[in-house]
This record gives sequence, structure tokens and C-alpha cells, in this order.
Amino acid sequence: MMMQRMPALFLGHGNPMHAIQENRYTEVWRQLGEQLPRPKAILVISAHWMTRGTAVTAMSHPRTIHDFGQFPQALFDVQYPAAGDPQLAEKVKQQLAGVNVKLDHQWGLDHGTWGVLVKMYPDADIPVVQLSLDAALTPDQHYQLGQQLSSLRDEGVLLLASGNTVHNLAMARWGKEGNIYPWAENFDQRVQEALSSQTGDTHHPLIDYMQLPDALLANPTPEHFLPLLYILGAARADERITVPVSGMDMGSISMTSILVQ
Repeated sequence: MMMQRMPALFLGHGNPMHAIQENRYTEVWRQLGEQLPRPKAILVISAHWMTRGTAVTAMSHPRTIHDFGQFPQALFDVQYPAAGDPQLAEKVKQQLAGVNVKLDHQWGLDHGTWGVLVKMYPDADIPVVQLSLDAALTPDQHYQLGQQLSSLRDEGVLLLASGNTVHNLAMARWGKEGNIYPWAENFDQRVQEALSSQTGDTHHPLIDYMQLPDALLANPTPEHFLPLLYILGAARADERITVPVSGMDMGSISMTSILVQ
């Protein structure tokens, strides 16, 4: 019997506090966890694990990493005890032919991963593996890795990328919700408009996201945008791309989420 193809999903994770708060973004994450087909495992590409070379977590019991500071103790108290999946890690290494993938036993699950999974799958009962972002790769190469990983979706694996299409933390307006920078809103809208482009093997226009107006303000560093390219690369020509939720956190961080199915 052929297994149902799993979706591919990009979540704008925003402020780590969403992990312990309830709002319209976390409600959508919860609904996605309830409504999407249940995966046998989850492969996450998080903005918060950028490395030299490519690595994949290969331990049986990944630790919960609290990779932030100056937040309430309640956030540091969160644990996400999902199992790892060493077999999936080996499979990822095989899928990424031509890439020297390191099997990592040190990292774990950072807040880009558990911060959304704690809402989607609060019981932490689905194995989770993380794939790092190689800082030396071009956007096109990250997109190509998404293409290589796409077939895992046919084996019950949910591809989940976690980042933000707009991420300028230096200009964030803490505690001033609704006061959005025009350049942030403009760039996020350009990204959403480009999602209607043909999926599959073609060169997606968002690979060249830095050519869009306001790109340098929207993404002064690349790590929060790059995870999206894995999801666009993993899309098939017969699939639709939709936006389950969008909005702007602290004026300069996009909460736009993108679903491929």
C-alpha cells in the first residue's frame, strides 16, 4: 500500500515566548498538528542551527536546547522530550548525495524546533531530527537540498522548516504590537506574491530573494529566510502553496507560515 505523501511546512516562529503563550499564531500551529496527516517522523530545518558543513542530529534522545537569554524562567523550564530517529538521520545522509553530511550527537532540538512543535504536537510523541544550515552554501544550493529531501515525504516524514521571511531583530519594537515597519510589510507581501510561482524543478524566484526591494532591511542575515527555500525546493509540480497565517511580530519579524500539499 502506498503511503500518503506528507505535506511540507514553513512556520514563522517569531519570539520564543510564543512557546508558552496562546495567540492566533499558536492556534494555527495547533490546528495544523490536528488537521495534517500524522507523520511517522519530523525532519526540521531550523534557523537556529547554522554550521560549517551540513549536520543532522543522530541521537536517540535529543536534548531540549534553550538557546536564548533574558526571558522568564517558565520558558527555560520547557522541555520537549521527543525521541530522535537515528535511522532517519542515516536516510537523510543518503538522500543528500554529494554532500558530506555529519551525523551529530551533540546538538539536540533548539527553540526554532521545539518552540513550534510544543504547540503542534504537545505530547512530543513523534520522533524529531534536525538538519543544520551550512553557512557556506548559496540560496540555490539550499533549495537543491530541499529537492533532494522531497522524496522523504512519500515515506511518512513531515518536512518542517522554522524561520521568518522577515527577521530584523535589531529594529524590533518590543512591546509595541501593531506598529509595523512599511519595509517589513512590503517585503513579506512580495514573498507571498511570489509563492504562486510554479513549484517543482524550476528555479523558484525566491531563491533570489535578496534582489527584492527592502531585502537587506528585511533580512540583514540569511539564516531565518533560508529554511523556506528547503520547503519550496521540496514542493512538487502538482501541489498548491498556501499561507495558513501571516502577520508581523514586534514590527520587524514576519510570522508568515507556508504550507505545501
